[in-house]
Amino acid sequence: MISHKRLAFAITIMCLLVELALSKHPRITMHYKFDIKLQNVTRLCQTKSIVTVNGQFPGPTITAREGDRLLVKVVNNVQYNVSIHWHGVRQLRSGWADGPAYITQCPIQTGQSYVYNFTVTGQRGTLFWHAHISWLRVTLYGPIVILPKRGVPYPFPQPYKEVPIIFGEWWKADTERIINQALQTGGAPNISDAFTINGLPGPLYNCSAKDTFILKVKPGKTYMLRLINAALNDELFFSIANHNLTVVDADAVYVKPFKTNTVLITPGQTTNVLLKTKNHHPNATFLMAARPYSTGPAAFDNSTTSGILEYHLPSNSTKKTNKLPLLKPSLPIFNDTTFATNFNKKLRSLANSNFPAKVPQRVDRRFFFTVGLGLIPCTNPNGTCQGPNNTMLAAAVNNVSFVMPNTALLQAHFFNQSKGVYTTDFPANPPFKFNYTGNPPSNIMVSSGTKVVVLPFNTSVELVMQDTSIIGAESHPLHLHGFNFFVLAQGFGNFNPNKDPAKFNLVDPAERNTVGVPSGGWVAIRFLADNPGVWFMHCHLEVHTSWGLKMVWIVMDGNRRNQKLPPPPSDLPKC
Repeated sequence: MISHKRLAFAITIMCLLVELALSKHPRITMHYKFDIKLQNVTRLCQTKSIVTVNGQFPGPTITAREGDRLLVKVVNNVQYNVSIHWHGVRQLRSGWADGPAYITQCPIQTGQSYVYNFTVTGQRGTLFWHAHISWLRVTLYGPIVILPKRGVPYPFPQPYKEVPIIFGEWWKADTERIINQALQTGGAPNISDAFTINGLPGPLYNCSAKDTFILKVKPGKTYMLRLINAALNDELFFSIANHNLTVVDADAVYVKPFKTNTVLITPGQTTNVLLKTKNHHPNATFLMAARPYSTGPAAFDNSTTSGILEYHLPSNSTKKTNKLPLLKPSLPIFNDTTFATNFNKKLRSLANSNFPAKVPQRVDRRFFFTVGLGLIPCTNPNGTCQGPNNTMLAAAVNNVSFVMPNTALLQAHFFNQSKGVYTTDFPANPPFKFNYTGNPPSNIMVSSGTKVVVLPFNTSVELVMQDTSIIGAESHPLHLHGFNFFVLAQGFGNFNPNKDPAKFNLVDPAERNTVGVPSGGWVAIRFLADNPGVWFMHCHLEVHTSWGLKMVWIVMDGNRRNQKLPPPPSDLPKC
């Protein structure tokens, strides 16, 4: 038996050790101010007024360490309602700061402000922030760099330098007008005019040579490129001529390193890669390029954005870099699903003692979601719509096209005021079975509603997401707010519940916040619902989200105090 004195002494020593650990790694509070305003920007020889943060495009980089608390005051000085989402940040018990408009908050109205208050817990790597209302994220986005705690090294060679590379999409026209017109007429919105690297289209577009991102490097060094796909509607292939890349991190989770010539990155995903430069100064400069991976039947922006990798010339050199030959990379063709599948299969969690893969081994609730397109009746006031047989294009999960409420779901849930706002009858399975990847059923109309799934705290969820060939099979990057999930397996055709679970990787699957549902196929994921609140899940192709390819999980409070969602902050915006 341990005496009370010894026990008290042991507890005192433990408390001192905890205090010492906290003093070594104190929680730092980082303050940022985001001033949302209009800024004139020239691209492709055209000047247009765009929505920016602090007059920057792309917006400012937020840099923090694991464990830091962030306070970001967002002030809205534009005519649009605005909200900001911290994409991939888990928001543990801080759902009021997650950001999707009408899901966790009412938007910040013109002349109003809101302080996003959250702590980065158990995450390190690259994420990003972006607007989460309408199509404003076309220009409102920027990197989030999360460094490890002080004194904690990367599980790979320390890079000489770290460089955020964020991909975007550019329209010459006003994107708010484009999507509003499309939603009124029921047709597809106009595709973009260019892609960008760090806001610059690059030399392969007309009138854009001066708008080119240039990465200057030294020979024999290792650079970490923090790749972010902030494009609205396109998955992208990325490659650098004559250089290999080593993937070390995906969605702010370390992975087993692997080499590749080309990276596939879907909207909403981030990928950290190591670039080892050549040991000698080459007699060339190198193009880095990104162009779409597109699988659907619809038109897409089939252009290529590019930047230049340029080696620092020695001080005694008489060469000029603009005289050196420019080498170009070879990228996969636009619909290379074989490459996409093989690339995604290479992603594996480290799954070691320092970075374990906590894959739920038990399953409390199983869900099967079909994701894809469909039609709804024409609601255009003039009576004519651009969809087949005078209908409107729509998108749905389990045949439900999500209707955004007029008030924030999180408030309605927290204050038990769901009546008239949402219902809890979102289907766990498709309402009727059909050959999901074969010929479409005769009736391809979808229903509409604001339906949610309610989960008790700590529910272990297994979800299979199945693409459908209605209107056309295509890849859908699905993003889950509030959680990371484990990607157990993917396949083509219809998911077979009797045979396919045998393929599930429960040892070292990739841990992500955004995953591509394969074109004409399925993906299986698991996550633990250990974060109370209201959590959006949606396609990160913005056109599909606009059409309703989205749904909501509500995770109830647990029994303990640290398992409950705190009340809303006093400055939470009102609708």
